[in-house]
Amino acid sequence: MIFALRIIKDGEEMSCTGCSFNNSYTDETVDVYNWLNDLPDTSDQSDIVEVKFKTSRKEFFRNTDGIPLKRGYKVVVATSPGHDVGEVTLTGYLADKQFERKVKNPQRYQLNVIYRRATDNDIQVLEDARKNEKNTLIRARQIAADLRLDMKIGEVEYRGDGKKAIFYYIADGRVDFRELIKYYAREFRIKVEMKQIGARQEAGLVGGIGSCGRELCCSSWRTDFSSISSDAAQKQGLSPAAQKMAGACGKLKCCLLYELDTYMEARQEFPEELIFLETASGLAKPLKTDYLKKEIWFTFEGNITSGAFSLSLKEVKDIIQKNKRGEKPELKQKVAAATDEIGWQTMNNDRIDRFEKETTKKKKSRRKKGNFKRRNTKTNTN
Repeated sequence: MIFALRIIKDGEEMSCTGCSFNNSYTDETVDVYNWLNDLPDTSDQSDIVEVKFKTSRKEFFRNTDGIPLKRGYKVVVATSPGHDVGEVTLTGYLADKQFERKVKNPQRYQLNVIYRRATDNDIQVLEDARKNEKNTLIRARQIAADLRLDMKIGEVEYRGDGKKAIFYYIADGRVDFRELIKYYAREFRIKVEMKQIGARQEAGLVGGIGSCGRELCCSSWRTDFSSISSDAAQKQGLSPAAQKMAGACGKLKCCLLYELDTYMEARQEFPEELIFLETASGLAKPLKTDYLKKEIWFTFEGNITSGAFSLSLKEVKDIIQKNKRGEKPELKQKVAAATDEIGWQTMNNDRIDRFEKETTKKKKSRRKKGNFKRRNTKTNTN
């Protein structure tokens, strides 16, 4: 069989045959499948256009001159002051809806305009400016260290005209970088903009490959970052080991939320609390739940690392009903193995809940200890 490959280069669509799959390419990222390519052109319904720049930064502009634009086109947009070069990501109806979703007051929001499609000269100026980013980043970190500022410069992004740069930094608290901006402007001879980001945003700027073998979601398509708790992993029956659930940013992986709704729906068929099962062979202790396969792993009490076996949800419910009648049924062990899948349940070190902040219970416990010490101090003083 001969398959067709669609390649988008400099905004123009090219065809290629002899390939074993169908992708759409841009000059920055490769997507396995992009459902947006199957949607009809709706650019005549709205003049709002979403444009992506070097990082995951996306902004909205107005196509007031009615320039024919498609996803993947390079465009020159107005900034204050000067101009920048970016890539069109959404047009028409979808861009309008995305604008309403991300902007709090769309009616009062003033949008800059798109000047034109980028020429070869515009692309060359942008590339020349970006060649300075690495040296600028190294020097910027040295200057921040010399000023003894408690911050880390994560990335530098030059604008398309080469006259301004955005310095992305990470800091735990508020940083007074007024003196730093003066040093940067004098050192690099550009306009300076400081932008604070978090650990997830930094991972998106740096990029990399995730444990799934694909490009990080935060650097390829994800632009908003939701709060993720260890409860999301526990509800899916995943490993509580922090090293397995942590992403490149050192925090819980964003993909823990992707299938959470499916697992929550599957959990409704399971008992609210897993209990010990009384069998003819002994007391069976629950170890792990596979919600999608509708199976629960058990082991006989006192023998956690060996003799693990699985029971279907139907079998578990039947045994519970028999236990209520005082019966202890015979079990036919389906699987007997001390697998890694079960073994992680016995691990207590480096638990996933280390990502969580102090709970109210711990805080109350510390307050009680503090009050107890103060009372003892007063008693001894008297």
